[in-house]
Amino acid sequence: MANVSEPIKVMVVDDSAVIRGLFTQVLESNDEIEVVESVGDGALALKALNRSKIDVVLLDIEMPNMDGLTALPQMIKAHPDLTVIMASSLTERNADISLRALRMGATDYVTKPSSRQALREADDFKRDLVAKVIALGGRGGAPAGRKSAKPVNGTAAVKETNSSILELRDAGSIKPAVLAIGSSTGGPQALAKCIKSITDNISLPILITQHMPPTFTAILAKHLQQASGWPSAEAEDGDVVEGGRIYVAPGGFHMLVETSGVDKVLRLNDGPPENFCKPAVDPMLRSIVDAYGPAVLVLILTGMGADGCAGSKVVVDAGGTIVAQDEETSVVWGMPGAVATNGLCNAVLPLPEIGPKICRLAV
Repeated sequence: MANVSEPIKVMVVDDSAVIRGLFTQVLESNDEIEVVESVGDGALALKALNRSKIDVVLLDIEMPNMDGLTALPQMIKAHPDLTVIMASSLTERNADISLRALRMGATDYVTKPSSRQALREADDFKRDLVAKVIALGGRGGAPAGRKSAKPVNGTAAVKETNSSILELRDAGSIKPAVLAIGSSTGGPQALAKCIKSITDNISLPILITQHMPPTFTAILAKHLQQASGWPSAEAEDGDVVEGGRIYVAPGGFHMLVETSGVDKVLRLNDGPPENFCKPAVDPMLRSIVDAYGPAVLVLILTGMGADGCAGSKVVVDAGGTIVAQDEETSVVWGMPGAVATNGLCNAVLPLPEIGPKICRLAV
């Protein structure tokens, strides 16, 4: 992790010298980032790790000689604390490889624009890349160890941390009829780790908004089906929400819920991004409250930014319940930190304790 008095030191690994140059230009437009190595394949990257101090690696997937997926485990083995961001084109194959890379130790991924010209003009991509490097390189706030706090006899409990005092509230009094999950950076790994313990013990429908582009969300849904044993797919407009199923918001659309007769029905919304995200968690949560009232249970997992905080306030005001991942086990404590420090949570827990807590709240 970078010293706060020094720039975050980055290595760019891509077989295209032009792309490496463009990445370097984007990254070094921010004074907090310095590109110290720029190499053309995984084997050269491994050598560079031994000669330079590097905080973050931007690692291409497809390269000659040694590709990113081959180099990744060797990098992690030699440097266990290294932050690796996979750089992937927007294809089904590379989406699957990127999610596999996350399970192998990569921290996050970015999707490269489809051409050099698109890269030069992709302002959203540039902003996202710089933000991820700064957050994952240690400037987003270093995690600190903590114990979980618990509500006491119907009154709010407080828990002191390095940065704040967390106030916890009682769970809602209405049995939940739906579980909504919001996540971003580190979310696929966190979902994979907690979804099995949840689906083994409850039968609620699970609605997930994970900040991801098109194609990636379809692959994520397949991985969650394998992990949970439940039917899991990208949501389609008009889907009737059923218990024992997982619905993933598709990249490029907000996933909303509306009431149609006796059914709850999913709607895909092509409105503007919220919190720079599409899909975003806030519109999903607002619509769920409209459809389910207080019978809502929400889990906010690791992620940059504060998407989900405003929506969680709507859930709590309606009588629903919020659980958040703690700082120590989050890749980035942005989204869960926002709901936690705003006093919206019934519990703020390390990842291994989340599944059992969700199950207790759902029954």
